[in-house]
Amino acid sequence: MMVCPPASHKADFRFFAELNAFLPRAQRGRWSVYCFQEFPGIKDPIEALGVPHTELDLIIVNGASVDFSYKLQDGDRVAVYPRFYNLDTSSLKPLRPPLPDPAFVLDVHLGKLTKILRLLGIDVIYRNDFHDPELVDIAERDNRALLTRDRRLLFHRRVVHGRFVRNTDPLEQTREIISHFSLEPLVAPFTRCMSCNGAVVTVEKEEVLPHIYPKTARYYDEFFRCRECEKIYWKGPHFKNLFDLLRDLGVAD
Repeated sequence: MMVCPPASHKADFRFFAELNAFLPRAQRGRWSVYCFQEFPGIKDPIEALGVPHTELDLIIVNGASVDFSYKLQDGDRVAVYPRFYNLDTSSLKPLRPPLPDPAFVLDVHLGKLTKILRLLGIDVIYRNDFHDPELVDIAERDNRALLTRDRRLLFHRRVVHGRFVRNTDPLEQTREIISHFSLEPLVAPFTRCMSCNGAVVTVEKEEVLPHIYPKTARYYDEFFRCRECEKIYWKGPHFKNLFDLLRDLGVAD
């Protein structure tokens, strides 16, 4: 049991469910003592214990829900929870405003996830040379959720919405993000460019003839083009592989 230094305050913390993955093994699934001076905002000790504020959905202090404006007091008993998927928490104090139109910015480690999300029609900004400050700026400016494999990035105070992506396999990452952000109603396969994130629209064959190989023109009549980068798409041999991927994700029959 931790003994706090003289003249310091102490509070008890417990993290629930998947939040325990951020804690040292000895602190998981149990109450632990946090020692502090003065009266910090509740977000500071939570992150000092290793859990990014973006991962939280509910904070209960002494039996009552609080938001990030709460100042920690001596003797507080703090229970911290991730998102509830099957429980209505609308009557409790929200920790952040809702994400109105789910859109994302991804760090450099999530290039494959980017392509799959765009294939599903999800709005994703990504570059493989983004630096951390740029990611934070984009997340704040465009009200995007930041997805990352670097949990320290989520400690930034200007990041309101985000998630530390638990899985390492791109398909499992996709399932994780769809579930966590409830993206099912937004899935619209083949409507967004996998290269640049622009909208993909149907075009007449005559419009793309100067830009495709004669063999492609001979065998295909249906074409699509990105409004931003003008990349041309058609249902060639690669289409079956993409459709199989969608079927594996459960978003295609």
